[in-house]
Amino acid sequence: QAGLDVAPRLFYLLSLIVGAVIGLVVLVAGVPWYVSLMAGVAGALGLPRWILKFLVRRRQQIFLNDFADAIDIIVRGLKSGLPINDAMKVISTETPPPVGPEFLEIVEGQRLGISIDQGIERMFERMPLAEVNFLGIVMNIQSKTGGNLAEALNNLSKVLRDRKKMKAKIRSMSQEAKASAGIIGSLPFFIMGTLTVLNPAYLNPLWDTTIGNILVIGSGVWMLTGILVMRKMINFDF
Repeated sequence: QAGLDVAPRLFYLLSLIVGAVIGLVVLVAGVPWYVSLMAGVAGALGLPRWILKFLVRRRQQIFLNDFADAIDIIVRGLKSGLPINDAMKVISTETPPPVGPEFLEIVEGQRLGISIDQGIERMFERMPLAEVNFLGIVMNIQSKTGGNLAEALNNLSKVLRDRKKMKAKIRSMSQEAKASAGIIGSLPFFIMGTLTVLNPAYLNPLWDTTIGNILVIGSGVWMLTGILVMRKMINFDF
């Protein structure tokens, strides 16, 4: 889904290496070993997966930006008399990644006896988006009931563009809340950095005493909980 040719075993190995490096860096900084251990575990379980999810979301966003145009290419090809297979070949060669390679998988699958419906199902596994599912539904209904495929795909293209406009509108309306969440989330780090510069010894009890370590861990957990709650409140699934 992220477009990476990386085996799961290699990904887990890289996650362990990242966790070990983070834990070692924290330990060298003078933090107690159990805090370093928790930092290493959090780094191994969190950072690589966060990067992977970021790459998946970025690839999906690029896909959505070009997907409606790809449907329009199919519509124009069908109206000009081209078979849908040839229209998909045009998409696979003329459309930039990731849309082009995804349709190329469908075209190459047809050479192996895989139908278009099955190819779109496999595309949905690699690109689990509602828009791809809509295309699969339209193609499945058309193959079973017949009808004007060009008109059906043209209507689908309009729906996809309307969804894109609605997503952009929702994103713009939620920017203020996201900015507020970013300010609130960064404020403790800003205050801690300022105190460290003005009076470096002021925060030493947080790192040198057991009670201070417990307070740091507890504050981090509560802060993470608050960030996740705010993130859930300002993110809209559409």
